[in-house]
Amino acid sequence: MATGFKLTRRGIAASLEPGERDLLRSLFADVLGMLEAAAPRDEDPLAALVGMDSTARVPEDPALLRLLPDAVRGDDGEALEFRRLTERSLRESKAGALRGAALLLESSPVVLDDEQARWFARALNDVRLVLGERLGLRTDEDAERLHGITDPGKAENVEDYLALVYNFVTWLQETLMTAMLGQLPRR
Repeated sequence: MATGFKLTRRGIAASLEPGERDLLRSLFADVLGMLEAAAPRDEDPLAALVGMDSTARVPEDPALLRLLPDAVRGDDGEALEFRRLTERSLRESKAGALRGAALLLESSPVVLDDEQARWFARALNDVRLVLGERLGLRTDEDAERLHGITDPGKAENVEDYLALVYNFVTWLQETLMTAMLGQLPRR
């Protein structure tokens, strides 16, 4: 069973069981698959170099839209233009954090330096965003209902199992953030 992240002399460390590491790797890979868009064949090399994507569109999948939200509300044209200018680099940044976090799961225990902790936190957050969207998490009541699902033996359907996974990822992210905050200088 996971011990969660703690601040140690070597860095921020957590012990995860092999099954827990496999679950996280799988979740990271699933979110990564959502983010990786196929590059157009006739792509402008200069646009690609500076991170522009002339083919960017508002995602139809609500979970992907949660990861890549509109930056401008109330003006679809401006939102789409902003998306074309920034979405590629946002996707690449998120994908890099997910890949980096997956690689960090190869060691046991998982020991993170400051930069690796930020990658891992970003990856966990993106997984939580996707799971939260899939579970219909909108209100505080929804969150309370999901956090009340803690017994794997009582899980009766896919939503219950997803809630268990969501709760595990939430707990792991909370321990990571607490350890990261523990590194900040006290005032």
